[in-house]
Amino acid sequence: MEKRNEEWKREQSRIEMIQQVIKAKLEKLQDRMGGLKEGIIELRRDFWKDVTINLDHPDDVIETFTSIKQQAELLAEQERNHGQSYKKVEQLLRLNQSPYFGRIDFQEEGEQAAEQIYIGIASLMDQKDEDFLIFDWRAPISSLYYDHSPGAASYRTPSGEIEGNIELKRQYIIKGGKLKGMFDTGVTIGDQLLQEVLGGTANTQMKSIVATIQREQNHIIRNEKSRYLVVQGVAGSGKTSAALQRAAYLLYRYRHTLTSENIMLFSPNPLFNSYVATVLPELGEENMVQTTYQQYLISRFGKGFSVEDSYSQIEYTLTAKDEPGYDQRIKGIRFKTSVAYKKSIDEYVEKLSTQGLMFKSFHFRGELLFSSEEIHDLFYAFDKEISIPNRLKLTAEKLLKDLSAFAKKEREKDWVLEEAELLDKEDYLEAFRQTQKEEEAFDDMEQEERFLKKKIVSQHLKSIRRQLKGLKLLNIEALYRQFLTSDTLAEAEDWSLIRAYTINQIDQRVIPYEDATPYLYLQDQLEGRKANTFIRHLFIDEAQDYSPFQFEFLRQQFPNSKMTILGDMNQAIYAHSMHAPTLLNAELEGEEKIVLTKSYRSTRQIVEFTREMIAGGELIEPFNRNGEEPTVTKVESLESLHKGIVDRVGELQKKGHETIAIICKTAAESQTAYEQLKAQIPLRLMKKETNAYEKGTIILPAYLAKGIEFDAVILYNASQQQYGREMERNLFYTACTRAMHELHLYSLGTCSPFIPKDCQG
Repeated sequence: MEKRNEEWKREQSRIEMIQQVIKAKLEKLQDRMGGLKEGIIELRRDFWKDVTINLDHPDDVIETFTSIKQQAELLAEQERNHGQSYKKVEQLLRLNQSPYFGRIDFQEEGEQAAEQIYIGIASLMDQKDEDFLIFDWRAPISSLYYDHSPGAASYRTPSGEIEGNIELKRQYIIKGGKLKGMFDTGVTIGDQLLQEVLGGTANTQMKSIVATIQREQNHIIRNEKSRYLVVQGVAGSGKTSAALQRAAYLLYRYRHTLTSENIMLFSPNPLFNSYVATVLPELGEENMVQTTYQQYLISRFGKGFSVEDSYSQIEYTLTAKDEPGYDQRIKGIRFKTSVAYKKSIDEYVEKLSTQGLMFKSFHFRGELLFSSEEIHDLFYAFDKEISIPNRLKLTAEKLLKDLSAFAKKEREKDWVLEEAELLDKEDYLEAFRQTQKEEEAFDDMEQEERFLKKKIVSQHLKSIRRQLKGLKLLNIEALYRQFLTSDTLAEAEDWSLIRAYTINQIDQRVIPYEDATPYLYLQDQLEGRKANTFIRHLFIDEAQDYSPFQFEFLRQQFPNSKMTILGDMNQAIYAHSMHAPTLLNAELEGEEKIVLTKSYRSTRQIVEFTREMIAGGELIEPFNRNGEEPTVTKVESLESLHKGIVDRVGELQKKGHETIAIICKTAAESQTAYEQLKAQIPLRLMKKETNAYEKGTIILPAYLAKGIEFDAVILYNASQQQYGREMERNLFYTACTRAMHELHLYSLGTCSPFIPKDCQG
């Protein structure tokens, strides 16, 4: 015991030494930043004083330009240095509170003694900047902490494998600069540290897991070779957290060639984007680009169509089972997300290479400028061996030449002069400013008139010219409609009814969610699309919700990108992904698959309860954190249901639970329940548009809760009527697995068959 106390004092003393080093570095940085800030203010204030401006001769103009450029570069460099110093200050302040979480004593082969290696969220050197006091968790040597127990160990560096022996492995809990816990362990991460981290309340932001990374998670984080890294992880296995730490690792490992702007995350909804938004900044990195698949689709369609979102589609699949045409719509969803549907489009495009393309007509001032027939003939006059996009380019180039010739003739028309005479002062001055830019200043009335005519005609033709340059010659809508009537599709089951529904939606200017990807894919195959080569790593979360067709589409959009693909087949809740191939179980060339079976989010009791709901659930391993047994309460009336929920929320709040979720099946049920409960308990309603949430009690549909965790979950109505169909099993499981500490199910009438029989009472 005395030895333990001495060790504790030594460790606390080291923390205080670290704080002194941090204090000295902060003082030095703040002095430097003060000087930088004053320098930036002075540079901005005196910017034009220090620039030599002389525009009398060409040489003077070049000298002036060089002078301005040098001054701007100096200012930019000062601002960049200030920004880097500010980031360093933030990092040091974080280290001051909790400088490190791990230590290994490693004796490298050939060395006389072991080196004490302390591991934290960032590196820290001594005051002379000679030796490391703390190693960044992403440094090669830090992998020893995650991958090895005491004994023989090795780690990989750019110069080769380093071998040796770990003599001690220690984990710390340090808060506010004070040592709160210290554990020597023989395993990757000791249960005591995990209990401390996982036993707390859920947060409205995802936690950084660098202190508790497990060996299998470390494999995900540090994988550098795989083109496609596919992670199948059970609910609560930490797959998303590991992916975010992976992004931080990549930014550290390739810091000279990779920035956060080169990494994109496709997440399930805007609420989830908010939930994970602080993880990278907490690790000292800029946030990566975040979007949803829906947002990406909308950005591509523009204003021409309203694009149905996946939530509207899932609301339909969950609530409209008694409506006419329901079964056909479900078949249509499954078919249109399949590789077979993509192949049908590829065959259609092949036929269009020789005949059948439909073009737009272009009108100018109410008169036909280029007819669709004229463009059709021009296009098919080119060699058929040339690809469709390249022939479109050649066609557009010819039309642009014709447009320039037309513009010259049009300038002499009376309407042009009339419009020039009606220009108000602001329009005239704008035109005059344009002449200065183009070095075409006019000296007399005739030049002025000629220039204004040119500008007016050019402005009127701007939209047509833009469409021609963008190769927007095709009538994509008409071509998609034509595709829907093709012979190959006619063989699909119930196709005539599926087609009728689709065309009816398009007539109303709505693109069904299942048609959005095929429509854009067809457009890209015909027009050609400049791929996004700027994004070099793509993270796709909730990958079980993506079809193979959607994946092929993304692969085409981001051809140079490596991908980290994360998901759980037991949480596949969309009509196209249940009992069907998805991105998660597709066979990909150059892939590596990692399976995570241990669940850390929920207590052992909740995991054991929920794993019985799904096939293969016996393979899910609970982390040994004990809690209360889940409860199932059967009620016979809405009044009893609401009273039970109100009483339960009160009990949970008294226990100190800060995030309580009342999870409903659909948005419609959430709205109804909210109206009934809001007068009795403080409550917020989450909708698909919600992009952030705060602590408290919230009510939301199950599909919006994906990826998020709560202290306690109340399932609003776990009855057979609500969750009786096989297609609702995964949704039910997803809702239940959001709970960290407590799970309470209420059933209005007969319980759902997905609830384990011995729990139904």
